[in-house]
Amino acid sequence: MTQETPGDLMDNTTLKFHDVLPGSTLSLRIWHYDGWTDLVVAAVEGDPSKLSCLGITEDSFYRTETSRHLEGDKWRQWTSQRAFVALYITSHRGHSDAVRYLLEHGASCARRSPVGRTALHVAAAMGCLDCTTLLVEHGASIHDRDAHGETPIAVARRLQHRQTEQRLFLLYWITKVGAKGPSELTARRLFPRAVLGRGPRGPGNSYP
Repeated sequence: MTQETPGDLMDNTTLKFHDVLPGSTLSLRIWHYDGWTDLVVAAVEGDPSKLSCLGITEDSFYRTETSRHLEGDKWRQWTSQRAFVALYITSHRGHSDAVRYLLEHGASCARRSPVGRTALHVAAAMGCLDCTTLLVEHGASIHDRDAHGETPIAVARRLQHRQTEQRLFLLYWITKVGAKGPSELTARRLFPRAVLGRGPRGPGNSYP
């Protein structure tokens, strides 16, 4: 017998909290409120031209029933939140062109989801090398911890995205020493063989 139980999954709850049974089929819908459906769909598609028209920058002409009353700091907060949501989704989907566009137009890679995850966390979780590179180049920190205490590198390691884990470590050192790219780094000088061979000790948190 199939039982349909509609409800809202609030930001501070989980599927476990709602006693969802193993094997259940979930149908998720996005609220149409305040233009979020259009934004999420454009982010899932990874289309920069659509995202540019949906209120992700302060100079946007896009307005909803709610946002047309906003000014000053409240308007900036509204567009900043939308830019972060778009960045989070495009990073998760591996849409590097859209990620680049959002970062170049002011999207913050330091913002977090309600469970403490950054766009770099989800890019690392999906093994999206191009997106992780773009995010770190625009200031994303490999040290940020989510609500479970995991860094992006720890997430990549747990999900066995070895290339992403190594890329994040490499990008960290490029940034730290001010090199222009991997070719300026010498593995013998910067990366002890033990680190390259086995990875750091502990749950992903022993990088400098």
